[in-house]
Amino acid sequence: MSTRKSELTRQAARLFAEKGYHGTSIGDLAEAMGVQKGSLYAHIDSKADLLWEVARDGAAAFHAGLDTVPEEVPATEKIRLALRAHLRVISEQLEIATVFIREWRYLEGERRDEFLAERRRYEDRFRALFREGRELGGLRTDLDDGTATLLALSAANWAYTWLRPGADTDELADRFFAFMLDGMRGYATPA
Repeated sequence: MSTRKSELTRQAARLFAEKGYHGTSIGDLAEAMGVQKGSLYAHIDSKADLLWEVARDGAAAFHAGLDTVPEEVPATEKIRLALRAHLRVISEQLEIATVFIREWRYLEGERRDEFLAERRRYEDRFRALFREGRELGGLRTDLDDGTATLLALSAANWAYTWLRPGADTDELADRFFAFMLDGMRGYATPA
């Protein structure tokens, strides 16, 4: 991607996070880039192209975060590290994460379908961690993996509204994890 296109995508992420997708005009984007509106069309066909780029960047960032979780640690440790990775993405890439979490709903057609598939794949990867913990005895035997996933991601996702960019998220993730795990460990068979 060209440097100019990268800058345009970065500015779009910032403006979509601040003003919302519908609240951001092509004029706003041109002003942020210091160019005339028509100049933007050398890089994009529409504002929707930018939303797609930012949403895709968000999906890639969250998947890359999960990719850092080592396979050889116990399932509960994987969950803790996955929460750390998730909150780290929100903190370090707040604008992109905000668009991924909130503004994606304005995607249309095939792009929306593709985005939702990536989002589902991410949730499935998280769900697999809870399932592993339940099946290997680190979590409650009656744990509903889907509900646990929704709880964890909903709590972590909401951080985009109050988390400061660059914040140390490891301690926060560890507190989220401890709070959730205390409620989920209940009936586990010791490993």
